[in-house]
Amino acid sequence: MTGDFAELIGRIALGDRKAFTALYNQTSPKLFAICLRILDSRPEAEEVLQEVYVKIWQRAGAFTAGSATSAAWLAAIARNQAIDMLRARKPIADEIDSVLGIADTGPDPEAQVVIKDEGRRIDTCMEELEADRAVAVKRAYVEGLSYQELADQFGVPLNTVRTWLRRSLLKLRECMER
Repeated sequence: MTGDFAELIGRIALGDRKAFTALYNQTSPKLFAICLRILDSRPEAEEVLQEVYVKIWQRAGAFTAGSATSAAWLAAIARNQAIDMLRARKPIADEIDSVLGIADTGPDPEAQVVIKDEGRRIDTCMEELEADRAVAVKRAYVEGLSYQELADQFGVPLNTVRTWLRRSLLKLRECMER
């Protein structure tokens, strides 16, 4: 997405629908690609893209041409909206934290050391899992894949994936408590 869209954004801020259409036509392929890369789901990327353009319409007046390039501003909106969708879609990331007993800590140095230590302990415990189970846990809780996506990738029934993940989390908790 090259080019400066500041003039179009300025016209959108004034309610110019033709400028909005022109901006959409010039930027939607790139913004869609950003959403798709983050979400790895075409339907979700399409949904997020709609929300991106709603935000662009609503926030066009807040764009300041000197603070960032217009292309970077548009890309940031798309990226942030896609990340928000990813977080909303995957509340199971919180589940692993609660099972492993990791608290949401502040960024102070002591907490950072604890988090690093916990990360090393998690890595060590992950090595104790069967290889495919460890991959499934990482893909579910780090990469954010759904149970169905995992079932498709591993070629197993959905309930098998649920059992793998539940048992793996229990093994991880046992390991972390040692």
